[in-house]
Amino acid sequence: MGLRSLKPQRLQETPHQVLNRRLFWSAAVFGMTFPAYLVGTNFLTSKTGFLGASRGLDEGLVGGMVSLQSFKDEFHLEDGSQNHQASILSNITSMVQLGSIVGALLAFLICDKLGRVQTLRILSFLWLVGFIIVVASQGSLGQVLAGRFIAGLGIGMTTVVGPMYIAEIAPKSVRGMLTNIFAGSVYLGATIAFFSNWRASVNLSDESGWQWRAPQFAHIGFATYHMIKGRYEDAKTALANLRMLDSSHSYVEDEISGISYQLESEQEATHGVSRWGKIRELLLVPANRYRLMLGFMSQVLGQWSGANSITIYATEFFGVLGKSGQSEKLFASCILGVVKLVSAYICAFFLIDFVGRRRSLYMGISLQTLSLTYIAIFLGLTGSEALKSGQLNTSQRRGAVGSIAMIYLSGIGWTMGWNSFQYLVNADIWQLRLRALGSSLVMCLHFLNQFGNTKAVPDMLLVLQSYGFFAFSAAVSFAGLIWVWFFVPELRGRSLESTDELFALPWYQIGRYGPELVPAESAIGDHPGGKVETGIGTHSV
Repeated sequence: MGLRSLKPQRLQETPHQVLNRRLFWSAAVFGMTFPAYLVGTNFLTSKTGFLGASRGLDEGLVGGMVSLQSFKDEFHLEDGSQNHQASILSNITSMVQLGSIVGALLAFLICDKLGRVQTLRILSFLWLVGFIIVVASQGSLGQVLAGRFIAGLGIGMTTVVGPMYIAEIAPKSVRGMLTNIFAGSVYLGATIAFFSNWRASVNLSDESGWQWRAPQFAHIGFATYHMIKGRYEDAKTALANLRMLDSSHSYVEDEISGISYQLESEQEATHGVSRWGKIRELLLVPANRYRLMLGFMSQVLGQWSGANSITIYATEFFGVLGKSGQSEKLFASCILGVVKLVSAYICAFFLIDFVGRRRSLYMGISLQTLSLTYIAIFLGLTGSEALKSGQLNTSQRRGAVGSIAMIYLSGIGWTMGWNSFQYLVNADIWQLRLRALGSSLVMCLHFLNQFGNTKAVPDMLLVLQSYGFFAFSAAVSFAGLIWVWFFVPELRGRSLESTDELFALPWYQIGRYGPELVPAESAIGDHPGGKVETGIGTHSV
């Protein structure tokens, strides 16, 4: 079949049937019966159940685990100097991120070689085995580290496979919403983790190893669920079922034609191109370098803005701000998980596809910057000695309560801004043939930064103290505002096929003027003279 016969007309407006219970239920449980990509005439489909929760589970569980007295006693975390304790703590908390760096890169190789379903099964197996090793450890710190690294391999793959699925099945009008459902499931996992740790601290003895082991079974349950799902279906039938339209409906025909056209045109343009050829294309084509820059910088600025560190070390930060007692600190962490979970889903359903990616980033980063700045000023003025002793005057006590509220507000800002964008950027910008590679590289940097950040925070708290850490995070957040203003284009409502024109503009026009110069209505088939830009050349159709 030639390109001309596949060339679609301009896609019609989204029929109301498309925004149906199957689509939203699939995304909500992530969950999806997702046609992932065309191979010949077939879509790959998979059921994956709360895939995004893996990261949140670990971020929430590990912070509580290392704070529980039973874990400290079994692994002697309170032995040695403060620097030694900080080093051991950072090794434990960051080991999943270290494994995730490798896992995110492996996702590209495995997805292209074996497909999405096999990648899902492999990542689920690694995730499951890793935490079985952790739970089975008997005072062996090396076994805990090894298990967390192995689990990290699987968790790293989830952040590539998950948003990739959404990008490939979502109607453009709600692509941001569905991608943010994945991002929100991170905090579903975190909330489950926070409550698991809290109840374990209340109901299980400090002398029992089950106090820290019991919450870890949340990982094992989720990973086991993923391993038993997965099947293939015919492309048009799967898409028609998901859209709740007849397979002959023009909207389904247009979607199939659009994806088929893009795939065939890209296959024709890249026939015989190796993986190394894709890497060269990614690095040498200016439009692709800009895409890569968007992905990379969103990870650097987002991860060092402090939000994930606050999630992982929440119990310690709440202790600094006046919460006393292990149960009280863990319960405050539970509230943080609920706040992030609720705000993430509010952003998904009522914000990102209505006010746009760029405006949502502005609002979220601004709220996060102001919140972090308040906390830094309060901690700096109050002083660590007064906070440790608990001898605070009335105004200082009110300031402490305000700082706790600001931690919750910073979480809302994070879900509105960086947390949404760090996944959405991969869903919005990549061409089909570069999606696995580009997403993998961006998520490698995501976990590299998260590893560095998680590893550095205990030492930062020793050297900079708490106020210095929050001041640093506020400065990074403010730098992020400037970067967004100059470089981030608005991609709301734009089809994946239409982004090539936008990124073909000069680099200094893309962020600030791109959407005006290249309206979102541009799509495959609308190019003057019947030509389409594939990223490595212009081809007649």
